[in-house]
Amino acid sequence: MSKVAFLFPGQGAQAVGMGKELYEQVPAARALFDRADEVLGFPLSKLCFEGPADALEATDVSQPAIYVASLAALEDLKASEPDLVASAAGAAGLSLGEYTALAFAGAIGFEDGLRVVRRRGEAMQAASVANPSGMTSVLGLDEAKVDELIARVASAGGGTIWKANLLCPGNIVVSGSKEALALVEPIAAELGAMKVVPLAVAGAFHTDLMRPADEQLAEVLASADLKAPRLPVYSNVTGAPHGDDPIGIRQALAIQVTRGVLWEASMRRMLADGFDTFYEIGPGRVLTGLLKRINRKTPCTSVPAR
Repeated sequence: MSKVAFLFPGQGAQAVGMGKELYEQVPAARALFDRADEVLGFPLSKLCFEGPADALEATDVSQPAIYVASLAALEDLKASEPDLVASAAGAAGLSLGEYTALAFAGAIGFEDGLRVVRRRGEAMQAASVANPSGMTSVLGLDEAKVDELIARVASAGGGTIWKANLLCPGNIVVSGSKEALALVEPIAAELGAMKVVPLAVAGAFHTDLMRPADEQLAEVLASADLKAPRLPVYSNVTGAPHGDDPIGIRQALAIQVTRGVLWEASMRRMLADGFDTFYEIGPGRVLTGLLKRINRKTPCTSVPAR
């Protein structure tokens, strides 16, 4: 019998139009969007359905938007395949998606989760404004070569860059100041990188440049009602499942904004734990592609936020 896991996307998966069909066709999805508009006090649904793209891509909007759109896609799956949803035995989410995974696992309620991810986006946006910075995907280098890249950027006077996302073999995202990132492409090319791709994000997420967003996030998490998840949810910080202690979950989520995301480690741990069938729930197909790079034989089905 298959062991099923659900995966939830992170920031960057947003697209204008996401969730519009779900809103029109799935009553439970419509209820989520309507409630989100009420809780947030602005028309998140309109931004998801109609844009404009630059407004939807703002960190403090895209994070709650992806969270709601992903849970709306989950409601669509519940309506069409309730037994499949009930069979899911584990979950994980990339960065922001970890909150969606915890909501699916019953560790945090929809509204509490929405308020937290909205505040998370605001805090990360503010940190990005205070420290002009960004993220760049380095393709074709292993982790040792990326470590060498980081050392060479520092020795060239570019300052510090960090490994922000360890996504899959040959795909590692580095974060740092604009000046440091300007040195990445030529040095990466010398080290044999296939490609360097600057990411369309506001700042150096998952690095020390996100302080004090971690402290601000810890404050809002302290007021959120967290419970033990009803199924394993794999942590970006450790690559292993969260424990049952809500205090530990709060701490891991606060730390996450300044630590590298161990996505490849999470997926390998899930595979080792026996998960053999995956579903990517929400906008985009990034996680499906990453899983194929980690283990090409493992099936991953997209459940889109259409």
